[in-house]
Amino acid sequence: MGNKNDAVDLLQANFEAVKEQMSAGDKGMEEAAILDVIALGYMAIGDFEIVESILDMLSEIVDCLEDDELLLDSVLIHMASMYSTLGNLEKSMLMYQRVTNILERKYGKNSTFLVTPLMGIAKVLGSTGRAIKAEEMYHRTITIMESNRGVESEDLVVPLYGLGNLLIKEGKTMDAESPFIRILNIYTKLYGENDGRVGMAMCSLAHAKCAKGKADEAIVLYQRAIQVIMDSNYMALDDSAMEKMRIDLAELLHAVGRVKEGRKLLEECLLIMEQYKGKGHPNLVTPLLNLATSYSQSRNFVEAERLLRTSLDIMTRNVGPDDQSISFPMLSLAVNLFHLNRNEEAEQLALEVLRIREEAFGKDSLPVGEALDCLASIKTRLGRDDDELLALLKRVLRIQEREFGRDGEEVMETIKKVVFYLDKLGRKDEKLPLQRRLSMLRMKHKQKVHY
Repeated sequence: MGNKNDAVDLLQANFEAVKEQMSAGDKGMEEAAILDVIALGYMAIGDFEIVESILDMLSEIVDCLEDDELLLDSVLIHMASMYSTLGNLEKSMLMYQRVTNILERKYGKNSTFLVTPLMGIAKVLGSTGRAIKAEEMYHRTITIMESNRGVESEDLVVPLYGLGNLLIKEGKTMDAESPFIRILNIYTKLYGENDGRVGMAMCSLAHAKCAKGKADEAIVLYQRAIQVIMDSNYMALDDSAMEKMRIDLAELLHAVGRVKEGRKLLEECLLIMEQYKGKGHPNLVTPLLNLATSYSQSRNFVEAERLLRTSLDIMTRNVGPDDQSISFPMLSLAVNLFHLNRNEEAEQLALEVLRIREEAFGKDSLPVGEALDCLASIKTRLGRDDDELLALLKRVLRIQEREFGRDGEEVMETIKKVVFYLDKLGRKDEKLPLQRRLSMLRMKHKQKVHY
């Protein structure tokens, strides 16, 4: 109802009460159930720090409870979900596995009660790189739903989405299409061709087609999906999911060379956001930056500059001049000015980006490396001192080696620049080992198979 303060007061009062009960020696199912509800309340509020301490208390209780304890399965599922949200995947997995064993003994291995924990296990396995096991869990869940609800049940949609997304993530694009086709068929049969859910399913299938390299089919599906969703009023025009669909389609159109169509979509995103939020709203920044990128790719740097300055102005007024988020449009503007040969302006902006990022992320962070690389290019154009440029590039190289490894392609490109300046400065002793390393890297990357 929006009354957050009273909610917090109630949670805190109950938390204090249950702590008193536990101090008095009561550590049974009743205390676990109360702590579970309190933890879920704090999760909803977003106070994750206190959730962690509550989960520690909960773990202490449930570890001592027998598996046949009433309501324990529900508490364990909630705990597993909360641990997953907090990033403690090991604990999450233990909870999901325990509740799965409890439910299997109680209801059998083909019960729909198993769906939630099995989906949780699949998600954790997928997040920890155990894709084959995750795939098995999704297939088991789908089989359970098919045998209990039928092969065209709407209840199949969630596990099918999970499986399809996992297959795309793992690069199994040939198999990924099938789950999304099934989802589309289920929704079409249940709700007809013009329902918003059908449009959403089309978008997911378009994403799978795109991953498979079928760009033209993906574009047609995206276009139909957006039209169905709009005609059915399934979601508001300014909904973030709707905006993402337009952006995904716009990026795809740009990728296949249909730039004007793609840009028209990005302009629509901007107009819709202006209409719903107002011209100075921070939500305008993303569509402005997307449109600026489109114009930059078409080498219309003048229009790109106007859009970038507008986004920068909005961000400055909303987050202040020193917030790290402001450095991203600022760096884009510096690059844009570089292309317009306004190098002194570009240099000042790049230096400001460097200052903000060093303070926000640390001097050896990847965002700082990106700013240094840009600054080095601008200073090269301006004919700055070679020793200064070499020092900048060496900093970039150290950062990239730590982030991407000593054999990364990004590292290879920076070594080329460092070798160039060492040669220019006549520092042969430093140049020769780097030249040998560069030759080895070139050979290594030449032998790589690129998909």
